[in-house]
Amino acid sequence: MTLEGYDLLVEEFKFLLEVEKPKTAQEKLVAAALGDRSENADYHAAKEKLRFIDKRLFYLNSMIQKSQIVDPASFAHVKVSFGSTVTIMNIDTDEEEVYSLCGVLESEPDIGLISIHSPIAKAMLGKSVDDAFKLHLPLIIKEYEILKIEYKNIFSLKQNIRTKKDFSFH
Repeated sequence: MTLEGYDLLVEEFKFLLEVEKPKTAQEKLVAAALGDRSENADYHAAKEKLRFIDKRLFYLNSMIQKSQIVDPASFAHVKVSFGSTVTIMNIDTDEEEVYSLCGVLESEPDIGLISIHSPIAKAMLGKSVDDAFKLHLPLIIKEYEILKIEYKNIFSLKQNIRTKKDFSFH
């Protein structure tokens, strides 16, 4: 993943750990002080919210520990690699498509930001301009040609960048 993607994971982790979890724990204590917990909706809601926060913290911690930070700007992008924005042409239809290869957590396939682990990204890796490649799909084999390889900052292309507002559980 990119440094920006890593920083966003760490920011969310810290926010949940330092802000959201203590706030929710306090809400749970206040609700518990109101009496009978068996029929206390506020208590059960806070307890459930804490469970969601803990699950998300566990997931984020795992992703942070496993992540490999890569600076795609440091690559020449003469060949398709992590961070490359690649313009390809479908040989059968003459239609052009543009994809940027990024980390799993940074991907937005609907706008062309695709995971480095996706089948089409794997088929393109290491290829140069004018190279052809085949994409084996369940019912068809598609052929493409690489027209252009360039570098564009992944976060300048993203449309859905999470903020603190998105980190909290409502």
